[in-house]
Amino acid sequence: MINNIFQTDKTVFSCEVFPPKRNDDIYGIFKTLDEIQACHPDFISVTYGAGGGTSKKTATIAAYIQNICETEALAHLTSVAMDEPFLRSIVKELNAKGVHNVLALRGDQPRDMSDEDFANRRFKHASDIIPIIRDAADSDICIAAACYPEQHPQSANLEEDLHFLKLKADAGVNFFITQMFFDNSKFLRFREQARAHGIQTPISAGIMPITSAKQIGTSVQLSGSSVPAKLSNLLAKYGDHPEDMRKAGIEYANEQIRALIAEQVDGIHLYTMNKSDVVQEIYDQLRR
Repeated sequence: MINNIFQTDKTVFSCEVFPPKRNDDIYGIFKTLDEIQACHPDFISVTYGAGGGTSKKTATIAAYIQNICETEALAHLTSVAMDEPFLRSIVKELNAKGVHNVLALRGDQPRDMSDEDFANRRFKHASDIIPIIRDAADSDICIAAACYPEQHPQSANLEEDLHFLKLKADAGVNFFITQMFFDNSKFLRFREQARAHGIQTPISAGIMPITSAKQIGTSVQLSGSSVPAKLSNLLAKYGDHPEDMRKAGIEYANEQIRALIAEQVDGIHLYTMNKSDVVQEIYDQLRR
């Protein structure tokens, strides 16, 4: 399981993929996974739609990662639209497929969920589902959770974020993965504050290579991540030149990763946007 990898004296490298929207595209993600697996990441995570629409695909893809790619799979579980029986059934399905690592998330309000239903949802926080996941598992299970170096968009302040992070850690989370960030100083300050709050759980740094100008707008909108001047300047210089922007974005991500490794980060988690070629280039450059 993934928690055992974090106990080794190394930086843990991982990637994230997401299920295709169309059922007939499932073989495309298998091809992408084969290409990513050739880079030998320590684990690969697969996302889960907030409304549960991709739950079957998540389990299928996680099983492919675990059993065909022979790489540890981390299946996301988004609880915002779940009840307890459904949550338990998904954990058992994953276990039956050989998947014993999950990322426990609350998730955002689905578009088809009313404000009233969202306010009255069964699980208010990711920490609410962690004990249930562990209890529902057929055997040992590794549980990860998310964290936000620059504060969750719905939190009143960072202190509130750290409070909930401590709740997750105390509930038995084995490691954390951060939301994407583009300024390492934000991550390092957050890590220091987490440790000061008694949170010793490993924290993997989430990195998204920005390979197009359009991508940064969407990413910032969804994550609330700040954009430092250096990245803004790259966007201004190369935004209208796709190939140059792609190269500059990969180089920027690599600079981030190298600097984080120098700071003895527990792990690096690449948000791949299902672009196996970008993963391959980053891994190739890091090996030089």
